Amino acid sequence: MKVWSGGLDRSHDVIVVGSGAGGLTAALTACRGGARVAVLDKGPYIGGTTAVSGGMIWVPSNLRMQELGIEDSDDAALRYLERVAGGRTSREQLRSLVESGRAMQAFVEGESPLRFSTLAGFPDYHPDWEGAHQGGRSMEADLFDASSMGDLFSALRPDHRLPFTMAEYEEWRIFTRFPWEDLERRAAQGFVARGRALVAPLLQACVEAGVTVVTDLAVERLIGGPDSGVVGVRTPAGDLACEAVILACGGFEWNREMCAQFLPGEVRGSCSPPHNTGDGIRMAAALGAKLGNMTEAWWGPMVQLPDDVTDGAPTSTLLRFERTGPHSIMVDRHGRRFLNEAHNYNDVTKVFHAFDPRDYGPVHLPAHLVFDRRHLEEYGFLSHRADAPTPGWLIEAPTIAELARRIGVDPDALEATVARFNEFAVRGEDPDWHRGENAYDRYWGDLEAAHPALGPLERAPFYAIEVFSGVIGTKGGVTTDPRGQVVDVWDEPIRGLFATGNTTAHPMGVGYAGAGSTLGPAMTVGWLAAHTICGVKV
Repeated sequence: MKVWSGGLDRSHDVIVVGSGAGGLTAALTACRGGARVAVLDKGPYIGGTTAVSGGMIWVPSNLRMQELGIEDSDDAALRYLERVAGGRTSREQLRSLVESGRAMQAFVEGESPLRFSTLAGFPDYHPDWEGAHQGGRSMEADLFDASSMGDLFSALRPDHRLPFTMAEYEEWRIFTRFPWEDLERRAAQGFVARGRALVAPLLQACVEAGVTVVTDLAVERLIGGPDSGVVGVRTPAGDLACEAVILACGGFEWNREMCAQFLPGEVRGSCSPPHNTGDGIRMAAALGAKLGNMTEAWWGPMVQLPDDVTDGAPTSTLLRFERTGPHSIMVDRHGRRFLNEAHNYNDVTKVFHAFDPRDYGPVHLPAHLVFDRRHLEEYGFLSHRADAPTPGWLIEAPTIAELARRIGVDPDALEATVARFNEFAVRGEDPDWHRGENAYDRYWGDLEAAHPALGPLERAPFYAIEVFSGVIGTKGGVTTDPRGQVVDVWDEPIRGLFATGNTTAHPMGVGYAGAGSTLGPAMTVGWLAAHTICGVKV
């Protein structure tokens, strides 16, 4: 156990379990409301999955949009969210989310050094749907000088990526064109970006406000019952009493049994830290909490590289530009394309779960990303560059037919697939899967190419890597009311128990509205929950 600030007393007004953006926002809000607050995290660092994420929050009609004169409306956002959620979330809860986001943003920017910028060109993930927006709802945390944190900086979860913002990504676009030496100097000076730039200022504000922050301390049980409600938590350091608990401790993607029981498809990896094992969900269920959305996750097509390790556990890498940029395709076990590779990562991965009743297994898996020498020369592939020896985790072959044999697919089928794709890619079209036809598809592509998302595979050698169904996190769990209070199986509130983020039946339901759809709602519901605990009407 490591106490980073304050003192861990036997009694607190509010105990927040988990230290991602949702938990820290809740802790800061409750503290500013006059509560004595402790944040407990079972991992060795503060920040949870937030710290290694893109650090974006999705907030319709946010303050930056208003300042820039970008038009949006709550009604449009609500119509869009109702389709995204797929009937899993009540209109009341979605409306609360939409209408409270701006006030949450105003609070965290007013009470911490956190500042957001909006990305006017980053569209919602379904830009053609009614109520969607072509850009501005997704905001990112500005670069943050974490050297101001002193010793507290070592509490922040590490991230091996160098500190650049999404706004800078939009400018530079391709990793082979990034000013890496400048970014290394920036990191050496103590600047953080993306998820760490979201967590660091919130953490600093919590500590300065008087929040007790503790790592390496797991919460094992909730103390209470149907009559008393939740009155404390059980930890290896002893029982801690409180008036309210806010569960913000992530989902269950690292709990193999829960994944097998609830999720509809194979989960072979995650890019989150390995501490999200469903603790909060199971503890709340033991007290009668109602569960919901348990079959859903924030899905992503991922690959496994030998050096991808977090806190001693193998983690995975999400593919974005690699499958969206020119000169690459994804093929299934039959050597055929089976999806729009440039579609948003959550919905793309759902295609991996298609079931073949005759073979009694997946229709498409194993799947592989295939690309050519030109793709590698112009863009690189993850950490690999064209002038370096081909790493063992990447399959290389002089011809498409030989590549097919090496990945175990029919050579004739793969050759025919590539030939057909090339024919249309030269013309800048994809009649089979419509890749590159909407604004989101093109956003992650190469804007300097003949087509941002399409380009033929022609230049030998050719490369492949297996792509599997992974999760950024799960998004099923305890059911809450619009203000974050956990309800039981009869939809009655459990006194003293609140939750936010991936510990809950997430308000996004089956879908993914846009970049920041995990963190924006988590922070908003955490803010609402803390106000409710403190008796403040918002």
